[in-house]
Amino acid sequence: MGEVELGAGRRYEDLDLTGCHWSDADLTDAEFERCAFGAAQLQGAGLQGARFRRCRFDGARFASADLREARFEECQFAHAQAKGVQFAFCRLEEARFQRCELSFARFERCEAYAVEMDRCNLRGAVFLRVDFGRVFGRGRALTSGSLRGCNLELADLNGVGLAGCDLSGSSLRETVLYDADLEGCDLRGCDLVQALTTGAKLARADLRQAQLAGLDLTQLASREDLKISLDQAAVLLAGMGLDVHAA
Repeated sequence: MGEVELGAGRRYEDLDLTGCHWSDADLTDAEFERCAFGAAQLQGAGLQGARFRRCRFDGARFASADLREARFEECQFAHAQAKGVQFAFCRLEEARFQRCELSFARFERCEAYAVEMDRCNLRGAVFLRVDFGRVFGRGRALTSGSLRGCNLELADLNGVGLAGCDLSGSSLRETVLYDADLEGCDLRGCDLVQALTTGAKLARADLRQAQLAGLDLTQLASREDLKISLDQAAVLLAGMGLDVHAA
């Protein structure tokens, strides 16, 4: 196949784009369907508003790329050797990932205000200094984002700030949540079995219908007005070392 000419606003289907030049490419509002990117190095690429559907990014690395409002649907990012995609210093504001394979992905120092991840596999993913906040006029800071129905088992969310965000229906089994700010989060239906939550903030979070085996409330940094259902109380009391009896 001859060299593919890349450009903003264009549509590409069923192409192997391995070896194409991506550094500083302007692909604003471009559309890609069933395309293979190989181990692409997308350094400084302008991908704002781009659409990707059923594409493969085996071992790709996005560095300083503009992915604001980009959409990824049913895309494959995990390498066969369990090497995940890397997003470093990227702009991910209002980007959306739907039903994507993102196992072992690494998100490092990205701006991710209002990013949405819906039913994605993020097993073993790492979120290092990812910023889900934005400062508006007069210094007013807001946090926004959602990780709904995602598999975050064994993921590293150490110190992440997700206050008020939607994580409902996600699996956080054995997830690292040390010092994470989850105050006011929607955690309904989450699996938090054996999650590492020492120092986490859970004040005002909604944990109804969540699986809470192993959660020790005494190790949390905040828990005021935590919402739970009556049947969860015994599990939490047992996690605090209390011997709970039915009568």
